[in-house]
Amino acid sequence: MSNIPSELKYATSHEWVRNEGNGIVTVGITEHAQELLGDMVFVELPDVGDNISTGDDVAVAESVKAASDIYAPITGEVVEVNEDLEDSPELVNSDAFGDGWMFKVKIEDAGELDNLLDAEGYENSIDED
Repeated sequence: MSNIPSELKYATSHEWVRNEGNGIVTVGITEHAQELLGDMVFVELPDVGDNISTGDDVAVAESVKAASDIYAPITGEVVEVNEDLEDSPELVNSDAFGDGWMFKVKIEDAGELDNLLDAEGYENSIDED
């Protein structure tokens, strides 16, 4: 069973969102997603300043098994990317909810956070897979 922190929000496409409380959210992929992909070998991130919309494919996580698109769970402007992933993509495997974060977004509409799943809802969605 994957770890699913209760303080985060989730997209059914396996991204997590942490509200930093200042109009900024941090985005990564869930432990469940990184377990399915296996050992990360490369992560392609969006550019700072990119405007992204919910559902856009904005990044790519490449593992020994496959490459997988990472979708924007929320609309806004990318304000920071995790540059540590360039040299250490394995951080996604070792700490998916911490050092393995991918990018930060200045959200356009905080109400979109209500459209994301809570931990229980996400757990139910992966149980159905």
